[in-house]
This record gives sequence, C-alpha cells and structure tokens, in this order.
Amino acid sequence: MQEIIDAIESHADRATCEALALPDTYRAALIRREDADMFAGVESKDKDPRRSIKIDHVPVPELAHGEALIAVMASSINYTTVWTSIFEPVSTFGFLQRYAKSHPDGARHDLPYHVIGSDAAGVVLRVGPGVNAFAPGDRVVAHCLSVELESPAGHNDTMLDPEQRIWGYETNFGGLAELAIVKSNQLMAKPEHLTWEEAAVPGLVNSTAYRQLVSKNGADMKQGDVVLIWGASGGLGSYATQYALNGGAVPICVVSSPEKAKIARSMGAELIIDRSAEGYAFWKDPQTQDPKEWQRLGKKIRELTGGEDPDIVFEHPGRETFGASVYVARRGGTIVTCASTSGFMHEYDNRYLWMNLKKIIGTHFANYREAFEANRLVAKGVIHPTLSQVFTLDQAGDAAYEVHRNLHQGKVGVLALAPRPGLGVTNPLLRSHVLEKINRFTAK
Repeated sequence: MQEIIDAIESHADRATCEALALPDTYRAALIRREDADMFAGVESKDKDPRRSIKIDHVPVPELAHGEALIAVMASSINYTTVWTSIFEPVSTFGFLQRYAKSHPDGARHDLPYHVIGSDAAGVVLRVGPGVNAFAPGDRVVAHCLSVELESPAGHNDTMLDPEQRIWGYETNFGGLAELAIVKSNQLMAKPEHLTWEEAAVPGLVNSTAYRQLVSKNGADMKQGDVVLIWGASGGLGSYATQYALNGGAVPICVVSSPEKAKIARSMGAELIIDRSAEGYAFWKDPQTQDPKEWQRLGKKIRELTGGEDPDIVFEHPGRETFGASVYVARRGGTIVTCASTSGFMHEYDNRYLWMNLKKIIGTHFANYREAFEANRLVAKGVIHPTLSQVFTLDQAGDAAYEVHRNLHQGKVGVLALAPRPGLGVTNPLLRSHVLEKINRFTAK
C-alpha cells in the first residue's frame, strides 16, 4: 500500500496510477455474519460497536462493468454504520443476500463479512469496462447511492428505482477501508480546497440534508421560511442549518448542550434552543408522551420568532421528538423526516396533523442530481464540512461508538490510507479565501 500512498502524495498521473501493482488484500473495517446475534437481548443504547467492528485483511474483489476501484484516503461514520454494527433494525447480511439474488454482479457482495462505510474521499486506481467519465489518478469523493437504473421507475428520481441501495450499508466493499469499489456514477470531483478527511465527511449527510430541506422532493424550502432543526450542530443538522441560512430561511436550532449551541452560533444561527437547559421531557415514560411539553416547546419557538410557528420541521431523531414536531409545525406546515436515530416507531397525535392540514414527507439520501448539487456547493466553498474528530481506521469501532452514544459534535472522520490529517489540499488559495470568510463570520 505504501507505493499507492507515495503515488497519491506525489500527484501521480494516469499512466503511473494505472501501472501501480494492486495488492491481493486490503485492510477494512467489517462485521462478521457469525456475530449477527451477539447483541441479542441487549438494549439498543447498550450495544457497543467496538465489539462488533473488526479490522482485517480481505481479498480485493474483481471490478464489474461501470465500476471503479478507489484508494480510500479518508472516510467517515454515519448512522448507517452504527446500525450495521449493532445489527439494527435488521442484520445487513440480509441486504447482501438479496443483492446477490437480484443481479449477477451482486453475487460478489454476499460474503461472510461486510466491509462497511458509506463515505469516501480518495483516488481512482482502476476502472471497469464502460467507465468514461473518470480515470486512474482522479481525485474523487463518493456519494452512497448505488442503483441499477434498469427500471423506468428510477429515471425521474433515482431514489425511486426499485434496485436503489445505500453503498456500504446495503452493499459490500464500503468506504471504511483502504480500498473500495463503487459504481462510477457515484463518483464526484473532490473539492480542491479540502483535506482528505474534510472531503470525506459531507457526502451522505450533506446530500441527505439537501434533498430533505432544499429539493422539491423534500420540503422545498423558500426564503423566509421558519425552519426548526433538531440536532442542529450534528452531522446532519449542521448542513441543514447552513442550507437554511444560505437560502434565506430562519433556522431555529435545537441542540443539547452549551458547546453545541456555540457551534450553531458559529455557523450564523441566532435562534437557538438548548434542550438541556430547557429540560424538555417529551415522554413521561416509555409508553406515554406529554403534550404539555409539546406546548411548552411551541411557546418557546414563538418567543424566539415573534409569534411564528415553524413552516418546516427538519426531523431526524424520530421517536423521541416526532410527536412534538407534528404539534409545533404551523397550520399547513411540513414535517420532513429521515433517519429516526432515537427509534423508528413514531407516535403522534393525528388530530394536529389532519385538522391543521399539515403534511409529513419522508426522504432518503438523495438522487444523483441532488448529490451532485450538494457536492458542487461544497466545492464552491458555500457549504462547509463540519468535522469534529478524526480517528484512524484501526479506531473505527471507537469512532462508531462516539456517534452511537451521541458524544460527537459535527461529523466524525476516519483516516484510511492518509498517513495523517491535513493532507490532500490542491487549491490552497481557495482554501485561504474560504477559511478567511469562516473566521470573519465566526468573529462577529
């Protein structure tokens, strides 16, 4: 692998990258099929990714038509990785088995191990037949939409294709590894002003936030909209906060500590609710919600906005907050939801939905166009990565534990082949301009 790292650090050209000898195996973060029942009977919060995620050598798989092999310089942790590692809501080995049955090239993915990870920044090493847009030596980031596009259902919106999958979650050979296999249409140009670890973290969450909040497939946010954003300093919410501010909306940022409130303010948010300081308890017990707490939240929101209720509620905690989200949205407002990190079984009082003509929109990652638009905004320095911690590949289990227990702020990056943080910038002038703008704004 050192020869590959040296070539990348020296900005090797296409011919040099094509001539690099590929190893027979590579190191990867993975889970094993034999461990799928290891957390049986354990509460979700007590399941520990450090026990299930292993670092091991695995064979380099063959490339199929339309695929690329990339040297992964850095990756990141998403909730897909957490769910995979704790085998919730189901074991991902079922996804791999179904993929194997549905597509000839899918048979490679059904293995007794699952190489995980749904983000990557790196360099193309090889391309399979039918790949024309990318070549060895290209510096890239990968979005996580894997889709066959053989059904007409996916051609207006690739997320509606019946064979749509999340790479590294519903497929094998993911990004938490030294090498990864992706479909070439997952690849996008790496933003030149970012380090490897910075470039690796926006992919999944930035694209998800774009579709959920900005796209017509989501909330279709407009200027002046009041947007309640749960977890506004976290991996997903921090991008939603930036999109709200850039799009002329009014974000109300819900956070869980003074430190996270500070992060929201550093992005430019002014209306902030610290849940820890306010002491909201939306559930009296595991079976019973407390509508008075919904009302108290609604009153707080109106105090901050001068009497306005949210036009849009950006929902991703799920069970813990969903009843409150439906309640506080304005008459005719929108609750746009994904993820459900606190639980998938939502409960809410439907009277507040139907009698006030509110609507719930479900969104999931992003289609090709949305992912490219989200990456374009990062490349222009309009949207900034929210990176809080960087781990090594050997520490992938620790990194997933941080996210599972909500001990992180922003995104958690993982170095794969990158020998240290801070590498990979190819446009230092743009970087200095972007950092100057960020620092100028933060100092206000």
